[in-house]
Amino acid sequence: MSRKNSYIFTNKEHTQKGIMSTILGIISLATLAYAVIMSYRQAGDIPRQYGAAAMLVMFFAFAGIVLGVLSKTERDKYYLFSYLGIVLNVLVLAAISVILYAGAYAV
Repeated sequence: MSRKNSYIFTNKEHTQKGIMSTILGIISLATLAYAVIMSYRQAGDIPRQYGAAAMLVMFFAFAGIVLGVLSKTERDKYYLFSYLGIVLNVLVLAAISVILYAGAYAV
């Protein structure tokens, strides 16, 4: 017996916190990439605003991770943006950690 027109309708939707986490991750990644590229173009002689932007990116990434984890705890939702936001924000924090490590132990 085959199923004819077997559609499954659901009222699931993406979490708003997960979407916000992903947006914060994208903004953080783009800002950090811009600061690194501009620093490279200026041969390391950068203004203080780039350091302030990196610090703000770090706060955005922490907020994005918290939002991603909180959105993951919601029931009957799609979690694509939750996982994507967590991954992007962890990637940003890892990049900042590598930059700080390289700056602290550079020869």
